[in-house]
Amino acid sequence: MILEGTLRAGGRLPAERALAEQFGVSRPSLREAIQKLTAKGLLVSRQGGGNYVVESLGSTFSDPLLHLLESSSDAQRDLLEFRHTLEASCAYYAAIRATDVDRTRLREAFDTLQDCYSRVDEVSRAEEGAADANFHLAIAEASHNAVLLHTIRGLFDLLKRNVVTNIGGMYKQRAETRDMLINQHRELYAAIIEGRADDAREVSSRHLLYVQEVLEEVRQQVERTARAERRNGI
Repeated sequence: MILEGTLRAGGRLPAERALAEQFGVSRPSLREAIQKLTAKGLLVSRQGGGNYVVESLGSTFSDPLLHLLESSSDAQRDLLEFRHTLEASCAYYAAIRATDVDRTRLREAFDTLQDCYSRVDEVSRAEEGAADANFHLAIAEASHNAVLLHTIRGLFDLLKRNVVTNIGGMYKQRAETRDMLINQHRELYAAIIEGRADDAREVSSRHLLYVQEVLEEVRQQVERTARAERRNGI
């Protein structure tokens, strides 16, 4: 259940009786399995509160490393290239494998993202970044590929911060960026919901290529400004 993503980081395990019945084992055998998972650092027991998946399950990078990656433009570019490959595959498989439950979760994530886009003057970059990252996480969950899902989850904090950093520069660089992102996410959502796997992969790829293109413009503009300031002795 942890591997397939049914139980998320911080999620509470069902009651012992329900789990024992689900897996067809005795409660003593179940308790032994829980103890082993606890010893491996996958579960934590809370006195009188049940057993939970550890909060750190979805974290691949430590906070200090996150800050280093955030401050490096090369690392930001590397992350976008990695996302390009990873998220296109997630979108493809999500379009093929999404269940009704997945589609409901996707719709909720997309609706939240659309709400952020509609509140132009009210929404914070942090809120919009979280909504964007959650939408892409919902796609990874719908892919039903455990390796893709846990890779995305492990990168979630970095992904969220990357989105927050990106949108600030992109919105300043091109006036049409917000509308472009809305349309790209809408196309991606529709392709997955309608089961158009090749289209979903193409839209995901096009979306991240657009992000890379605009951010490269931002980088070049920053460099030109810095050169001009150096020439003027600023």
